[in-house]
Amino acid sequence: MSKNLVIIPTYNELENVGKMLDAVLALPVEFDVLVVDDGSPDGTSEVVREKCAEYPQRIFLLQRSGKLGLGTAYIAGFKYGLERGYDYIFEMDCDFSHNPTDLSRMLQTLENEADVVVGSRYVNGGRTVNWPFDRQVLSYGASLYVRLVTWMWVKDPTAGFVGYRRKVLETMNLDSIKFIGYAFQIEMKFTAWRLGFKLREIPITFTDRIEGASKMTKGIVKEAILGVVQMKYNSILG
Repeated sequence: MSKNLVIIPTYNELENVGKMLDAVLALPVEFDVLVVDDGSPDGTSEVVREKCAEYPQRIFLLQRSGKLGLGTAYIAGFKYGLERGYDYIFEMDCDFSHNPTDLSRMLQTLENEADVVVGSRYVNGGRTVNWPFDRQVLSYGASLYVRLVTWMWVKDPTAGFVGYRRKVLETMNLDSIKFIGYAFQIEMKFTAWRLGFKLREIPITFTDRIEGASKMTKGIVKEAILGVVQMKYNSILG
């Protein structure tokens, strides 16, 4: 049986984190969970510690000193998973915008046909729920922009619900992944694609968070816009 790890970065997710951990552990396929918390002042880490005590072999906490960015949280999580021998490593949000029941389908895709699996809003069968029209336009426009600049075929390159075979993360130079916001998600897929790994998208329903606050900022959007051009430029040079 494979060893599977789900990495969940958190900052002020008190309303969601306990329910999310329970939902992942209730799945019929076994997934361990690593929460990477960036010093949440709302008590998120205390809830996780209680869950760690309840499930000491399944739930783990990596506590960081402050808001160091989504990308660095995932890189820390990838290294943690590789060091502990996990076969498949997944990224997902804590706010239930990603449905944990989709993890089983994602794992099956990795086991049977892919090196990287992307839970996609923009392939046939994928959709978004509770998004205002302007956000839908911005998100879909961003995916078109990334494809146009990078020539990468992935329809949802900014997606944050992703699974990797161990060999993908071992092959990448994780320390060379520089972006820390949503551009990180693009950079990871672009890097795997350029290395020749097989990427597959499966449809998901992305539901906007019900509880807690969004972490999107203007700085994150700017990094993504400029970062795509920089990635493509660097790939041409290198």
